[in-house]
Amino acid sequence: MSKLKSVQRLRYYYIIQLQYLGFRFHGWQKQPDVNTVERMVERTLAYVLGHKKFKLLASGRTDAKVSVNNTFVELFIDDKPLEVDSFFKDFNINLPQDIKALSIKETDANFNIIQHPKLKEYIYLFTYGEKMHPFCAPYMVCYNKPLNIELMQEAAALFQGEHDFKNYTYKPTEDTQTIGVIDACELSENTVYTANFFPEKSYMLKVVGQGFKRHQIRLMMGALFDLGSGEFDMQFFKKTLTSTEFIKLTHIAQASGLILQSVTLK
Repeated sequence: MSKLKSVQRLRYYYIIQLQYLGFRFHGWQKQPDVNTVERMVERTLAYVLGHKKFKLLASGRTDAKVSVNNTFVELFIDDKPLEVDSFFKDFNINLPQDIKALSIKETDANFNIIQHPKLKEYIYLFTYGEKMHPFCAPYMVCYNKPLNIELMQEAAALFQGEHDFKNYTYKPTEDTQTIGVIDACELSENTVYTANFFPEKSYMLKVVGQGFKRHQIRLMMGALFDLGSGEFDMQFFKKTLTSTEFIKLTHIAQASGLILQSVTLK
């Protein structure tokens, strides 16, 4: 028995809270030949730890150019526990300037970052009219047509509740589960993020729910843009949420306006 214990592999578990600017990254997930957030985080971990005997799991993935204000990853380390304070300091120092660790805490084998219940809040920042300052590009999108904001606000509220979001699911198959619940959805003037180079007025779509399909929020924003610019009317918009027939929506709003604002672990 003692011999078995001596060769038993030990594993230690940590939850790291992260934020990052996604503009120069091809999303979270590691891919060959492109720069991703996961790739940079893993490279930093290997450098700070001095080995590669670890595994990283994210609470969710982001697409290229999507930024994150607050999310979590789970770190599994074999054989030796962390000196948490010194590790956290070294980890942050060596991360790229556009990635920051906010906190770290130890957990155990019973915790699973993917399966653990969570609530996600996304926001999408945009403006319209005069072309915005180029420094705004990583954070928001400037729509090139006039927009009826009041009509868009009315429509945004209709996303709230339980719906079949098949028309807001990217390339669904017969097996794709498209019925979901959006806990909150509202369009308002942006007061969350400000800068002296931002336009005088900008807007924000806020969407809260337990989970979303790939491109779902960007498809929602694209539909709101099309409604606000007169590409289609409110009757057609309502049909995208109520019709039993599949309506292919092709306007996927630009990724750079989307921010994962927060992930709350329940």
